[in-house]
Amino acid sequence: MTLSLILLCILAALLELDTTYAFQLLLSRPIIAGPLFGWLIGDMSAGVQVGIFAELLFTDVSPLGGIIPPSGVVGSVVPLLLYAQGIELCFGFFLGVLGAVLYSFFDALLRKTRFDWLIFLEKRIDRKPTDIKRTIAVTLLLSFLMSFIFISVLAWGSSQLMFILYPYISARTHFAFQLAYLAVPWIGLSTLIPAFRLKTR
Repeated sequence: MTLSLILLCILAALLELDTTYAFQLLLSRPIIAGPLFGWLIGDMSAGVQVGIFAELLFTDVSPLGGIIPPSGVVGSVVPLLLYAQGIELCFGFFLGVLGAVLYSFFDALLRKTRFDWLIFLEKRIDRKPTDIKRTIAVTLLLSFLMSFIFISVLAWGSSQLMFILYPYISARTHFAFQLAYLAVPWIGLSTLIPAFRLKTR
């Protein structure tokens, strides 16, 4: 990957912190992250398109209770990272959705393994309360690094896979992916309409 794509992975990992760990300014929503990533790769319209499609697809899944929803940041950045390398959005988007779902499992695993670490940190802060800022900073840095590694490996692996498969994709398969990609916003809207209908009753 080039330096600009690595910087995009860094930004995505920072925005992933906004989801739950820090800030929570809604910058991690695909509708915001997508255009930002698109602007950075030099194609704002592709970023807006991916952002809207991902937002519509993931908007009905809320992080309530023990539910960890698919990552809107991963779902937005992966298609645009691939698009910057010459891979069409209709292929990159579905790899991004797969990556977003995989990230939710990855995040769940991190949260489980982090439990013992948090107990240790809590005891350490009880002994020395002045360490709280440093402890929070280290925890956020570790979360950022794990997200960065996941996004970078996923983007690299997806691009290598597509470079291998691209010559073997038939015209019919290509057309099917294009149709499926165009159907995404309608699928997203179909989940929103019943939700709005219930709220108005």
